[in-house]
Amino acid sequence: MAISLKVLAPNQNVYEGDAEEVILPSTTGQIGVLPGHISLVTAIDIGVLRLRMNSKWKSIALMGGFAEIESDEVIVLVNSAEIGSEINIQNAEDALKKAKSAISKFPENEKSSEKIKALNEISKAEARIQASKN
Repeated sequence: MAISLKVLAPNQNVYEGDAEEVILPSTTGQIGVLPGHISLVTAIDIGVLRLRMNSKWKSIALMGGFAEIESDEVIVLVNSAEIGSEINIQNAEDALKKAKSAISKFPENEKSSEKIKALNEISKAEARIQASKN
């Protein structure tokens, strides 16, 4: 039995297909989904969605959003997403270096919106790197 998985971003249908297992990066930790899962709505954090089909794992970098799980169907609505195999690792690593450089300019105890944005960019770059390696 398979799970129907849809990953949707505002400008694109990122992924649509079946999966035997889905692992979601929720804001409260990872959620594993198998066929017959209870109904659930959860917030999605910046991170990597992993799906298994035919004993092979595929990764998708997610940039925050929501997921709805309904028995054998998972719909993920995100701000943006990228399939791991399509990510240019060099660009992702460059973005991480740039974000770390930006964050180093802020005092450690500062809590400005600019610092929060820089920390967010670090999380996005790390998710893209992780997804590209799986």
